[in-house]
Amino acid sequence: MHTRTTNTPSVVPTSGGRYTRSLLVALAGGLALPMQQVAAEVRLPRLVSDGMILQRDTNLNMWGWGAPGEKVALTFTGKTYQATTGADGKWRMSLPAQKAGGPFQLEIAASNRITIKDVLVGDVWVCSGQSNMETPMSRLRDKYPDVVAQANNPMIRQFNVDLRYAFSGPKADVAGGKWVTTTPQNVLAFSAVGYFFAKTLFDKYHVPVGIIKSAVGGSPAEAWLSAEALKAFPSYQQAAEKVKDSTYVARTIAEGQAASRAWYTNLRQLDQGHAKGSTPWYDPAYNATDWKTMKIPGYWADQGLGRVNGVVWFRKEVDVPASMVGKPARLELGTIVDSDSVYINGQFAGTTGYQYPPRKYDLPATLLKPGRNVVVVRVINNGGRGGFTLDKQYQLTAGGQAVDLRGDWQYKLGAATPPAPGSISFQNQPGGLYNGMIAPLLSYTIKGVLWYQGESNTGKPEEYQQLLTALIADWRAQWNQPKLPFLYAQLPNFMPAKEQPSESNWARLRESQRLVSTVPNTAMTVNIDLGEWNDIHPLGKEDVGKRLALAAQKVAYGDKKVVASGPQYQRMQVSGNKVTLAFTNTGSGLTAKGGGQLQQFAVAGADKKFVWAQAKLEGNTVVVWSDQVTAPVMVRYAWADNPEGANLYNKEGLPASPFQAMAATSLP
Repeated sequence: MHTRTTNTPSVVPTSGGRYTRSLLVALAGGLALPMQQVAAEVRLPRLVSDGMILQRDTNLNMWGWGAPGEKVALTFTGKTYQATTGADGKWRMSLPAQKAGGPFQLEIAASNRITIKDVLVGDVWVCSGQSNMETPMSRLRDKYPDVVAQANNPMIRQFNVDLRYAFSGPKADVAGGKWVTTTPQNVLAFSAVGYFFAKTLFDKYHVPVGIIKSAVGGSPAEAWLSAEALKAFPSYQQAAEKVKDSTYVARTIAEGQAASRAWYTNLRQLDQGHAKGSTPWYDPAYNATDWKTMKIPGYWADQGLGRVNGVVWFRKEVDVPASMVGKPARLELGTIVDSDSVYINGQFAGTTGYQYPPRKYDLPATLLKPGRNVVVVRVINNGGRGGFTLDKQYQLTAGGQAVDLRGDWQYKLGAATPPAPGSISFQNQPGGLYNGMIAPLLSYTIKGVLWYQGESNTGKPEEYQQLLTALIADWRAQWNQPKLPFLYAQLPNFMPAKEQPSESNWARLRESQRLVSTVPNTAMTVNIDLGEWNDIHPLGKEDVGKRLALAAQKVAYGDKKVVASGPQYQRMQVSGNKVTLAFTNTGSGLTAKGGGQLQQFAVAGADKKFVWAQAKLEGNTVVVWSDQVTAPVMVRYAWADNPEGANLYNKEGLPASPFQAMAATSLP
């Protein structure tokens, strides 16, 4: 069980952010209000608020805070329940299981009254992990325009947990957030994976679905572990102890911010494109005849400049037909490493502060003109390889027409500097996100957890099996739901494909994820066909959500007939130079997607040197061999950062998980 602490602020809003009349009067008059007067107001956690969805078919927790000894009455669906606030200012009660339905109203009566409106009862899922869980539908609106336009369903709702990390202990409440219903505008802020998951379940079961998004981009698994769970990981526990020193944390943050400001200030001062007393380089009147040219998209380390950090300016003259003028336009520039500012005809058109978001700048109808238009992009590279990501969209569109922007651009170095100074990301330190973003949720009864994370742990893939197994056990214990369904997404394909078998941290982490799937009431979805080689945030989130929903149908909803997964390696048998592989989750049969030969199988002998292998289907087994390996002891499938062409599926259309297998006789 978890231990809670309550930090009662001096100004306490009631549910929904409304303040009591006496408090508003005091604030208006500039008066200091005694602490005990504020504490007398019963208050609720932010999750217990208008529009909330409660978990059906199980006992429900209700809790809050008030004056010690205060009697609290809660009325819901015609029945009233009682509680008394303890000496610590907390009150708690249990409601009996409720059937799906609503909307209902929930009333709290104490020294003050609180009314919670529009309450539904259905299924509640916590969606956690890092950026691929966090990625909002707004990022995908161009890929799924009809889905966004048709997103009108008050039975699907999201509560977005605001980012907060804490090292002094578990927080009693989230930093912010509210329940939001699905509309074309609201859905843009929903987790894309979470929304497609919820939509799929609603379409099947017609029961309200609530998703609590508690995810942070770039976060490693250890940031989501409790102090108790961190004891199994001495190095992470030591790091967690260090950041309990609030003075150290504050000083380090201040020093990092000062160093970053100094770097950017120096960069601005050195940048010749902004030099005082001269024409700025984004001005259409600027004479750029002496600038060199570079192919865009591409990286300047490969095209003459080398691995320069600092500012590089890019310029292209674009001929725009009159038919595109006078209409709203959009400039698309793929993604850029690391940040950019864009000017068109001397006018500022947009900026993005880091490398991952797609550059899609909407332009006013008055900006373009017939004939010559000048597009200028100022790119800041903090470290590594700066430039424009390959195989992305680079175009100017308006009125249904497009101008291709790929090809030669002029460029000039504005300033060269050392790489930007590094800093500690405290939100990623062990235990911090658990304390700030999971601990406040633990009293809220849920159906299960969706987890999409692992990219930030690929530096140490060998420990991820232990980390994720510990996290699952930790959350189940803290929620006091020992069989809590835990569904997680295996990492997709990413980075350039390689021609020969090779080692891969991403493959090793996928293997760690695969091995976790033996934990009861868990399921892993395979996404090895849903990635993008040049984007760590692939856009194909619909299939990720749908595959997680399939897993939920089996694990959480008890549908034993559903084929919820692609083939999973089970065992191997060696005979001569051939290896026969057996699988579970074969559904109605194994198949090579698209026809042809199976690909991405490799074998190795005792020397562990892998070579590509031939592979063929024999019923629901796969036979693998290579003339180069007379005594195979190891087999790998789809073992690469980006195993291009991996095509083992079941006939239900679900891909086989990458895996590594070793003959039992060869085990140490």
